[in-house]
Amino acid sequence: QVQLVESGGGLVQAGDSLRLSCAASARTFNYALGWFRQAPGKEREFVAAINWGGSSNTLYADSVKGRFTISRDNAKNTVYLQMNSLKPEDTATYYCAAQYFRMTYSYTDYNYWGQGTQVTVSS
Repeated sequence: QVQLVESGGGLVQAGDSLRLSCAASARTFNYALGWFRQAPGKEREFVAAINWGGSSNTLYADSVKGRFTISRDNAKNTVYLQMNSLKPEDTATYYCAAQYFRMTYSYTDYNYWGQGTQVTVSS
């Protein structure tokens, strides 16, 4: 069982940066880690993912490519999402998730979820 706790959300202005963190309660070296977001009235959508700890492969949604960077610290069992050049449309609750080994785009593939952290970007 892997418990995930996100932090780092907040209220920022358009163009600002934020770094989200997600700490796991257990060793996550063999897990792919992902970030998803959900805005009110919308479905949960993929943001970024990083493959298991022995791989540096990453995936990004087109909407965040070039602005967001996902990374992981295997020693700390933590995944990060560096968000730059934030836009009002990035406003959402951000969730981290984990699944064994292989990263995917689909939230239905992920077995473990955090409680979410709110990101609000004002124009």
